[in-house]
Amino acid sequence: MYKDNFLKSVAKVTLTALMATGAVSTLSAKAGYSPVTDADIANDAKTVEDVVTYGLGQKGQRYSTLTQVNKDTVKNLVPVWNFSFGGEKQRGQEAQPLVKDGVMYVTASYSRMYAIDIATGEEIWQYDARLPSAILPCCDVINRGPALYDNLVIFGTLDAKLVALDRKTGKVKWKKKIASYKEGYSYTAAPLIVKGLLITGVSGGEFGVVGKVEARNPKTGKLVWSRPMVEGHMGYLNGKENGITGQTNASWPGDLWKHGGAAPWNGVTYDPDTDLIFVPTGNPAPWNSHDRPGDNLYSASRVAVNPDTGKIVWHFQTTPNDGWDYDGMAEFVAFEYKDKSGKMVKAGATADKNGFFYVLDRTTGKYIRSTPFVENITWAKGMDKNGRPIVNEDNRPGNPGDAKQGKTVYSTPSFLGGKNWNPMAFSQKTGLFYVPANEWGMDIWNKPVNYKKGAAYLGAGFTIKPTFKDHIGALKAIDPKTGKTKWTYKNNAPLWGGVLTTEGGLVFTGTPEGKLLAFDDETGKILWDFQVGTGIVSSPITWTENGEQYIAIVAGWGGAVPLWGGEVAKTVKYLNQGGSVHVFKLFKSK
Repeated sequence: MYKDNFLKSVAKVTLTALMATGAVSTLSAKAGYSPVTDADIANDAKTVEDVVTYGLGQKGQRYSTLTQVNKDTVKNLVPVWNFSFGGEKQRGQEAQPLVKDGVMYVTASYSRMYAIDIATGEEIWQYDARLPSAILPCCDVINRGPALYDNLVIFGTLDAKLVALDRKTGKVKWKKKIASYKEGYSYTAAPLIVKGLLITGVSGGEFGVVGKVEARNPKTGKLVWSRPMVEGHMGYLNGKENGITGQTNASWPGDLWKHGGAAPWNGVTYDPDTDLIFVPTGNPAPWNSHDRPGDNLYSASRVAVNPDTGKIVWHFQTTPNDGWDYDGMAEFVAFEYKDKSGKMVKAGATADKNGFFYVLDRTTGKYIRSTPFVENITWAKGMDKNGRPIVNEDNRPGNPGDAKQGKTVYSTPSFLGGKNWNPMAFSQKTGLFYVPANEWGMDIWNKPVNYKKGAAYLGAGFTIKPTFKDHIGALKAIDPKTGKTKWTYKNNAPLWGGVLTTEGGLVFTGTPEGKLLAFDDETGKILWDFQVGTGIVSSPITWTENGEQYIAIVAGWGGAVPLWGGEVAKTVKYLNQGGSVHVFKLFKSK
């Protein structure tokens, strides 16, 4: 038996290697691969037999209309198969899988891509990017997922490249450089297809890069337009100048705008109703805000961009002159609600790193309301009528001047945020947002710093500390019409994964302790849990295959918390890394 199993393993490895070169056909039980069309992508939130976009739809609501797995049946959810990414490359696994034609496409740490047969859990092909040794990722060697278009699966790599692979074979169809990794650029987000264009951002704000969002032809990788997210830089459309972003030196002094950060490192969402791409932008560089007086546009903002031209339509800045690393990188989710007069409001919501939950008019960017969604916020006293924060300047880290460091302050939330990259979900059933929040603060101080290409450009030091003794993570059900929290689930370790909600009345998310949890969407009661054996810092999905509803989650502890988490990192150092996909469906007796 041992010999037979060994020979089968050797055969599988050999076959997989051949498939990666395009030498043999897929193992998939399904005979054909249908091209992923613009209509498929536009309708992803309404269809249930596949998942072809990051966010289960371009709006990023992460809401499924499926009801087979519901409050009554979820107790019968059982594992179908799991798949290991293998090797010693564990680290953080933050990917959301995509599913099409019986095949799952999922990325893993160190810029790897896998195609997996849904029917069997067997690998069809694997692609490993050849990464240089000098890559400069800020917050672990993670990847959050691919995009599907036509017969291609497309993802970004840690050395700031885009790679398009043949969905059947894993063979490279095209590869394009986004920017220079030697300057600190990298790429970790999932791309999004919008109106036949591949939309991407960049990472690297901690290295003084210039944030930008770009559109490419997904079939060839050819650049269509580029829009910098720091004022003063030129945009381009079809190879021609397309206007400077903002106005040079309007909110940036001197030459600091040349290395201004504002990286849109967490991807974008899109609203077809307003025909706008919503770009969340990261921190200004350096962190030391005394070096760059002014609002520092368009950092720490939500920026609405015309998908046809790359022109900025509106912006809303959540933390002007950010001095705490409160990136505005949290996703902006389009939704509707009726106001007190019964009028339907086209809104968008975002749960910012700075601890406030915002609702905006998504057509104009006009401020509607904001409320704190974490406890003990210190950096701001609230918002003015336009949503501009009333900053508590005593809680801004001190100006170091010629000293080695400035005054240390204790600020809440920490720079890892009231919510970080991990996406929230919006239920069309309950009208609530389910926000994976964290309760923590930080000692933070400023230090002198100068820009050097490819070197860290912070000008700050910090130590993160928990706000409460009994929990850090806090999954919160928030009513966007009032900002009030309906229920809270408290978790010992920080919540660093995304959320899924369904018409079946469920909310799914995972914990660093390794549990995939299903909650009652109205009460927050845990209805089901499963231990996957390693921390979960990814986003769950659901779909139907042959009439049965499936749930899938990627598992593998890592990401920014163990790297940057200070005292918090020490409290979760016992957690083990891993790298696997787990798939579930309802138990069906024969």
